[in-house]
Amino acid sequence: MREFDVVAFDADDTLWHSEDGFRAAEERFVRLLSPFAPDGIDVAEALTAMERANLAVYGYGVKAFGLSMIEAAIAIGQERVPSSVFAEIVDVTRDLLLAPVRLLSDVAQVLERVSGRYKLVLITKGDLIHQTRKVRTSGLDHHFHHVEIVLEKDRETYRRVLDQLEIAPDRFLMIGNSIRSDIQPVLDEGGHAVHVPYPYLWELEKVDVLPIGPRFAELGSLKELPAWLGITAH
Repeated sequence: MREFDVVAFDADDTLWHSEDGFRAAEERFVRLLSPFAPDGIDVAEALTAMERANLAVYGYGVKAFGLSMIEAAIAIGQERVPSSVFAEIVDVTRDLLLAPVRLLSDVAQVLERVSGRYKLVLITKGDLIHQTRKVRTSGLDHHFHHVEIVLEKDRETYRRVLDQLEIAPDRFLMIGNSIRSDIQPVLDEGGHAVHVPYPYLWELEKVDVLPIGPRFAELGSLKELPAWLGITAH
C-alpha cells in the first residue's frame, strides 16, 4: 500500500457533477443573448472573458457566474436586452444553486474503501454557502476528517492546509479533475497528485501541458483509485 498520511479530494467534478450544469446554463445564456448581440460578437466567448475579468473580484462559484452573466448581458446587448432576459438569467443562477448533488459513479464505494486505510480531507473552492450545502447534502461528509472550502487553489493555499494539518508535503496525496487547481500546485509544493479527468473542463481551468514525474499519475476514473493505492478487495 502506498505511504501517505492524508489523501485529499477535490469535490466538483471529482466526487459529483458540476461543470455539465454550468455548460447547460451557458448554452441557455447564449440562446437568450444571441438575438441582441451585434454581428461578429461570440456570446460564449464574451461571457468567458467577463468571467476572467471578474475572477479577482467575485472569485469562483455559481453566484460569481450569475453576476458575470448579468454583466456580460449588459455589455453585449446594451439597452436592447429586455428585463425578461435578466429575469431568466436570475432563474438560471437560482436553479444552479438549488440543484441537487449528483454523485459520480462509484464515489461512495471508493471513499468507503479509501477511508478505511487513510485519513481523508476534502479541499474545494467556491462560494462558502453553496459548497457547504453540497458537502452536507452529498451524504459523503462523514468520510472526511477535515473539510476546507477555499477562495483559490494555489501553492500558498495548499501550503497553509498542510501546515494546519501538520502534514509533510511528501506524505500528502491530492486527487482532482483540474491540473491547474488540483494537481500542479500540489506537485510544486512537493506533494503527490492523481488526475482523474471529467468530460467537461471550464475554459479558465485549462492548461497546455500535463505534468510528468514519479509524484504524478492519471487514472481513467475514480474507481481505479483503491487499486492504484494498493488497497486490496475485501
